Amino acid sequence: MGEMTNEGASLSAGIDLSQFYQVFFEEAGENLDRMEQQLLEVNIEAADDEELNSIFRCAHSVKGGAATFGFADVAELTHQMETLLDKLRRHELLPTPAMVDVLLQSGDALRAQLARHQGGGGPEIDTTELLFNIRAMVAGETPPSLNPVVMPVKAPSVLAGPASEPAMPAKADSTPVRSLEVRVGPLDNPAEADNLVELFQEIADLGTIEPLDGGQSVDGMRRFKITTTSTDGDLLDLFTFHVAREHVLLLPLGPGYGFHAGNPGVPHDHDVVEPGYGFFEDAPGAPGSTAAADSASGAAAPVAPNSAQVARARAAARVEKAPGTAVEASTLRVSVEKVDQLINLVGELVITQAMLAQNSKQMDPALYQQMAAGLADLDRNTRDLQESVMSIRMIPMSIVFNRFPRMLRDLAAKLGKKVEFVTHGEATELDKGLVEKITDPLTHLVRNSCDHGIELPEDRLAKGKPDFGTISLSASHQGGSIVIEVRDDGRGLSRDKLLKKARERGLSAPDTMTDTEVWNLIFEPGFSTAEVVTDVSGRGVGMDVVKKNIAALGGTVEIDSAEGYGMRVSVRLPLTLAIMDGMSVGVGDEVYILPLSSVVESFQVEDQTIKTIGGNGRVVEVRDEYMPVIGLEDVFQVPRFDFEHVAGIMVVVEAEGGRVALLVDELLGQQQVVVKNLEANYRKVTDVSGATIMGDGRVALILDVGSLVRRSRH
Repeated sequence: MGEMTNEGASLSAGIDLSQFYQVFFEEAGENLDRMEQQLLEVNIEAADDEELNSIFRCAHSVKGGAATFGFADVAELTHQMETLLDKLRRHELLPTPAMVDVLLQSGDALRAQLARHQGGGGPEIDTTELLFNIRAMVAGETPPSLNPVVMPVKAPSVLAGPASEPAMPAKADSTPVRSLEVRVGPLDNPAEADNLVELFQEIADLGTIEPLDGGQSVDGMRRFKITTTSTDGDLLDLFTFHVAREHVLLLPLGPGYGFHAGNPGVPHDHDVVEPGYGFFEDAPGAPGSTAAADSASGAAAPVAPNSAQVARARAAARVEKAPGTAVEASTLRVSVEKVDQLINLVGELVITQAMLAQNSKQMDPALYQQMAAGLADLDRNTRDLQESVMSIRMIPMSIVFNRFPRMLRDLAAKLGKKVEFVTHGEATELDKGLVEKITDPLTHLVRNSCDHGIELPEDRLAKGKPDFGTISLSASHQGGSIVIEVRDDGRGLSRDKLLKKARERGLSAPDTMTDTEVWNLIFEPGFSTAEVVTDVSGRGVGMDVVKKNIAALGGTVEIDSAEGYGMRVSVRLPLTLAIMDGMSVGVGDEVYILPLSSVVESFQVEDQTIKTIGGNGRVVEVRDEYMPVIGLEDVFQVPRFDFEHVAGIMVVVEAEGGRVALLVDELLGQQQVVVKNLEANYRKVTDVSGATIMGDGRVALILDVGSLVRRSRH
């Protein structure tokens, strides 16, 4: 079958494989991620058989899909990786760090190739040097270069390596025409085998097919003669779309075929399967392949397997494949748009339920007992439904954490450092939208720890530390938030250096500043203590952007450090942006919502509590600390009709390291609110982060506490 690109998606007018492309690309990406993670975790000195088998299966799965869809470049690279991995799992070669490096680089090249096919074309990825290195390792040699550069080239790459190594055919006409028998069954419904006949009719380049059994099944078995240029692997992958793979058997076609066993003219090797049955052509591990022959250590060529051996091989293949299929069967792929739509509908349901609950308060429960009981059930079921739907969007932090081992491995090698990476709480779940947005800030923090936190091995030994540094990443739930911590046992922050740098830049930095205030200096725009600017990052470079991005998600960042011992950065985030716990407050006839996570305390205003400074500024003393007073009535120009009324309650709120006291008329209570985007539905409003619909149908504004704190500073 000819090579296909994403644009030429269909094999013919009859069958369009492009409908399966998205699933293939998603599964290939998952397999490559899994393979990378397992390669990073593999113990090179004592590699476990199951680990090597699992890595082999990942490469094999990608190769199978690539061969089916005609991505010859992907299939070729995975084919060579398979050969190397097969020798490793058969213990014919001992794993080395260089092999892990080459396999990791191959994974990167495969991602680039798949991105090219998925994007609909573009220049080919040059994997010549990579393929040469893998082949050299398969042959037991040390390749001269272990730093292949994966870059696009205009012309198709010429594959280096031994001439005897068969490459995957790029064009259909480069494979000779051959005839073979296909046995299908036993099937509960033998008519299913006719799907193969239709397959050959629909795909013009596939060849021809004709029944050997006159169209009648014997014990549920059907037999066909096919003439084709396709490899066994291509055929099996195509047939799998119509018939389960374990029900398909490829056999050589000789004189006497078409008769039942035992009749005159049937060859003696009737039950002998050609070498390579059930495996991709030239695949490692196929009976009689070079890999198997090599393992015989110079012994005679292996005898073709008998039917009992074939049965055992098929059973083993099924067992090996079982774990993957079990996982796939228990999951369902659903687009994020559908989930968001479901969350919006449940949000509307919650609002409707709140309205019903509000209106039912005026009813006499004795007269409307059944209705009251029904509304109570609706309340409980709505809350359960809301929690279940929200959990659909929650994904484990391991999705983010898994990208760091590879990044740190490459970074540490580049910087000449030894780093051990430890994670805790990977199963802690966070909203998908937040996970996507927190990835970049966390990446920056981890890179900073490696680059400017962890010292060089000789420096660490001189300080009495182990030569390898430890970077730990942890996630845990605390209240209604998730706390993510990045720790390192490196040099920590230097108070003197930070103060000196701040003064050089003209910042106010008195010696009386607390440690926390000094650490927070690195969040100043463009602030850096890096003595040498590297191409990685400087601790402090871009930290203002990190803080800004986290604050935009309703989160906070805290730094703790001990010079010479290391530092810790804590990021606190809400679990989701779609629903939040809020405190509703009344000002005049208006209702405002304060995020509960920002509320510190509230108290009654007494005479002489509020003091005026500078003419129009107002402050209040709370526990020996003065803080600015903001009247929400003035900020939002709330109209008043009871002119003698004086706001009598203060709510202390905290954000961005500062506190303010808000003057309100009354506290209405705490509740979960469904957050609606005000900007998308109306326009941006100063000091407001969103809106919600209350139980009585009115819109209440959710206040942006960070904006109110900034207002008080100005």
